[in-house]
Amino acid sequence: MANRTNIKPLHDYVLIRPQKADTKTASGIILPENVKEKPQMGTVMAVGAGWHNNDGQTFPLAVKVGQLVIYTKWGGNEVKVEHEEWKLVKESDILAIAE
Repeated sequence: MANRTNIKPLHDYVLIRPQKADTKTASGIILPENVKEKPQMGTVMAVGAGWHNNDGQTFPLAVKVGQLVIYTKWGGNEVKVEHEEWKLVKESDILAIAE
């Protein structure tokens, strides 16, 4: 199992800690695990060095550690970090920065 200090994404990958899924509806109904929505918003925990073009130039990523981002629902890979499921996604799977 990884811990947050030993994960450094490569190239244009971003490590995201998803926000917790809602456990109840606005009216107070408690949701069982199998019907909860997958979170699409999370905090950037680590970023790769950037992407490379065919000439070998490196271009930095647009997101930075600590930013709150919205990402695609089914994109990326789940990574277990200190008993939590985090996401490792390509920068292209990030749709927006929430400010």
